[in-house]
Amino acid sequence: MRDISRRPHLLAPLSLLCIALAGCTVGPDFKRPEVPANADYSREKLTATAQADIDAGGAAQRLIAGMDIPGQWWTLFRSPTLNALVEEALRANPDVSAAQAALRQANELVYADQASLFPSVNANASKTREKVSGVTAGLPESPILTVSSASLNVSYAPDVFGGTRRQIESTTAQAEYERFQLEATYLTLTANVVNTAISLASARDQVAATETIIRLQSDQLDVLQAQRRLGAIGDSDVLTQQTALAQTRATLPPLQKQLAQTRNQLMAYLGRFPNQDRGEAFNLASLHLPEELPVSLPSAIVGQRPDVRSAQAQLHQASANIGVAVANQLPQFSITGSLGSTAASGTKLFSAGTGVWSLAGAIAQPIFDAGALEHRKRAAVAAYDESAARYRGTVITAFQDVANSLRALEADADALNQQVVAERSAQANLDLVQAQFKLGAVAYINLLNAQQSYQNTVLSRVKAQAARYSDTTALFQALGGGWWNRTDVDPATKGKPDRFGLPTWQEIMPASNAARTEPNL
Repeated sequence: MRDISRRPHLLAPLSLLCIALAGCTVGPDFKRPEVPANADYSREKLTATAQADIDAGGAAQRLIAGMDIPGQWWTLFRSPTLNALVEEALRANPDVSAAQAALRQANELVYADQASLFPSVNANASKTREKVSGVTAGLPESPILTVSSASLNVSYAPDVFGGTRRQIESTTAQAEYERFQLEATYLTLTANVVNTAISLASARDQVAATETIIRLQSDQLDVLQAQRRLGAIGDSDVLTQQTALAQTRATLPPLQKQLAQTRNQLMAYLGRFPNQDRGEAFNLASLHLPEELPVSLPSAIVGQRPDVRSAQAQLHQASANIGVAVANQLPQFSITGSLGSTAASGTKLFSAGTGVWSLAGAIAQPIFDAGALEHRKRAAVAAYDESAARYRGTVITAFQDVANSLRALEADADALNQQVVAERSAQANLDLVQAQFKLGAVAYINLLNAQQSYQNTVLSRVKAQAARYSDTTALFQALGGGWWNRTDVDPATKGKPDRFGLPTWQEIMPASNAARTEPNL
């Protein structure tokens, strides 16, 4: 490589060439793939669900195409307790803190890469004392020489073919990916808190229903024992009722375990330890089932889903990396300069006659690398193809999630309607069989069957109620959760460019820094 520092007249044409080529950016310009125009959630349009004759969760739900999603969609359940828990989770959950830190890191790396567009300036100062041999210098004694020097060094790599700009584009896309990973964390967390509250309500209602059935069976056992003492029935009927009662009681501990474990899961979402449970209670009657549900247009879903936007950012990053790989195969330009002073005494620095300077420009063109750069470019192209396939798969999954939620809402409404009818029929049958059994008109086995049938229908009805709430939550989650209508992303995650940043005193002093890095639980 030829040094052109001794030919200053060549630097002007080189600088002009760099300026002329500075607008060139090699590699493909990113464009988001379009969703097929005929893509939709289903062949049939669902506009409303069935209605069940029950207060909690029985309302019909209307599906409104193109309706916007509120940023705090969980408030549609009209539960102040639930709203408070969701807000607490967004403040205290460790996953949110981790995602915010990842976004902050990604943004700071963008600013770090942007610094490559600017010259770098370094200051150097040195003082050297050296004793030289007088024999080699033809002097009668060996003198001691002192040399002091100070200089400013400037280096700059013009982004002639846009490789640096493509790298910045790549890291910016990575920051975009982390941005939507944070939104995905928000969405998953809020949906988990709501679903956990629904599970708590379902478990609590199942416990209450089971306790009611236990009381019913206990009262019936008292009647049978009284009849046995009078000799009206034999021991067999009493023992059978005791068995049925014990079996029903045996179903209570698993429900209580489920209730306790669900509460522990809720504490984890809230960033609390299990012993920090404050007794927040839910039942299905305390949760309002939203009666108007949004159904986003198919063309809008790719812009709303955080996972799709994350996949799009990864595709954008892969596209930019192709440009970086292509730029690495082209000539690399650099300009360096130095201005300073060298003197025998530090007090004489920058005095007349001590000034020194240098200016150099260089061009480096890879000629033979055994195909390494070409294969890295091909690898970048293959990575883009992989990201494109994953993006398409994510979009298909997004449509599938919405379609599944819509179908579940329809099926849940029909199922609850039938479960309510079945429960009321089972209750009426139980009342009738109890009355007939007291009169001796039916055998005990008929009463036992009626009790078991009623027990099963009550628990099935509670589960069907909870399913409507859960699948309503799933629809909000499948549609993206309305993050575009929220402004609760911590501004600190954006970072800020600081072109003259230096370490703080706390970062320099180890004792102060140790306390800063100690994690708080």
